[in-house]
Amino acid sequence: MAGLFVGVDVGTQGAKAVVYDSRSKAVVSRGAYKYDIIKTNVPGRAEQHPSLWIEGGFAAIQSALSEVDRKDVKGIGISGQQHGFVPMDGEGQVIRNAKLWCDVESAEEADQLSDLWEWTLVPGFTASKILWLKNKEPDNFARLRQVLLPHDFFNYHLTGRYVMEAGDASGTGLFDTANRKFDEARMLSIDQSLPEFFPELIGPNEVVGHLRPEIAAELGLTEEVAVAPGSGDNQMSALGAGAVKEGDWVVSLGTSGTLFGATKIPVLDSSGGIAPFCDSTGQFMPLLCTMNCTLAPEEVRKSFGLDHETITRLAKEEAAGCEGVNFLPFLTGERTPNWPHSSGVITGLRPGGMRPGLLYRAALEGATFSLLNGMRMLEKYGVSARELRVVGGGSKNRLWRRIIADAFQLPLRFPAEPESAALGGALQAAAVCAGVPVADYVAQNEPPCEAETLQPDPSKKSAYDDAFDRHQRLSNALFEKSP
Repeated sequence: MAGLFVGVDVGTQGAKAVVYDSRSKAVVSRGAYKYDIIKTNVPGRAEQHPSLWIEGGFAAIQSALSEVDRKDVKGIGISGQQHGFVPMDGEGQVIRNAKLWCDVESAEEADQLSDLWEWTLVPGFTASKILWLKNKEPDNFARLRQVLLPHDFFNYHLTGRYVMEAGDASGTGLFDTANRKFDEARMLSIDQSLPEFFPELIGPNEVVGHLRPEIAAELGLTEEVAVAPGSGDNQMSALGAGAVKEGDWVVSLGTSGTLFGATKIPVLDSSGGIAPFCDSTGQFMPLLCTMNCTLAPEEVRKSFGLDHETITRLAKEEAAGCEGVNFLPFLTGERTPNWPHSSGVITGLRPGGMRPGLLYRAALEGATFSLLNGMRMLEKYGVSARELRVVGGGSKNRLWRRIIADAFQLPLRFPAEPESAALGGALQAAAVCAGVPVADYVAQNEPPCEAETLQPDPSKKSAYDDAFDRHQRLSNALFEKSP
């Protein structure tokens, strides 16, 4: 089915929308709306009310639709921040603010479940948030009748239907990834009624439904517009980056850093370091997430009061490996490895070493080594990459591109569309409306990349291997057994 398809990415800092024309295979318009997490003095709390996602998402959609013929829109696909817990009552009302992926109030519950399941559950996952509600707000838990994730809530608002799909559901901690179904035993260990509160699981190529009449009228669209399954932002970003084949991996350089790719086999890492995700095409998508990515170099830049161009130029003049200086970038603690009490550390300083370029490069290298550690973990499970597709704000830094290529010793490609998650939603919608499997559709209509493919420099391998080994050794010595 040819036409226009809307993709929406509903994140923690705002919503973004793109309109994709399946005939020209191009994004023809965009929209965005910023919002923020609710301010609080409660340690570890990060919450938003789901109505904010609808407000922001609809504003972004309206902005994107203002430049196109709305009658030509055939479908819509939603990408959402993963792990968030949307508690609904029996009347379809939100019980309380949603706890987000970055909310760690449920750290105690995560530890309880980890001990019970003999599987490390990080506090970001949804399961710990559900147990937190039961333990800390029993009156609200007593009202619970439906558990949704952020993108599921958006789909519900569009169609009136409660559903989940395997990609986002695999980030709850309550999913049997290998068999692509809910893990009822884990649900029952939290509460005997919990399995009843999870919605129907649909496949990656199904249509959730069509726009409710009042929603179609509000957006100026027809009621025939189909709503695709959607998924978590990482799964949708993989589609938008064209990474649907084994060996094509995505590195996302944002506030957090992520490394993920499609595999035919599940990766089940009991340490919790590699998230056991499914993707949004019917395959698996192991993922590593670090909490400190662009944050570390940005802290250095701000400390010296330099602009990005100047400090990057100074860093480019420094040698790979930073003369033995390592920046352990755990400024906000770390998720992978699970070191919530870790901190940022600079080691190896010698007289004259407090140079802005050296420290900035060390921060770039440190953030890269945290991601490279994930690749090394994945290789132990028989997973390997032949190419990295680099997205996110940090991907614009050409020095960082070079560091990643040389540290990983892999070629890099750079998707042209900056909003890869929103584009993934649009591509998924186009696929399900055309009746074509999502992976096949994306492979046939691969999103464009920059002309340049950056090849690694083999002469830098030794320097980065040594620096990475120091990064691992020092990090483990300082934080492996931290309280």
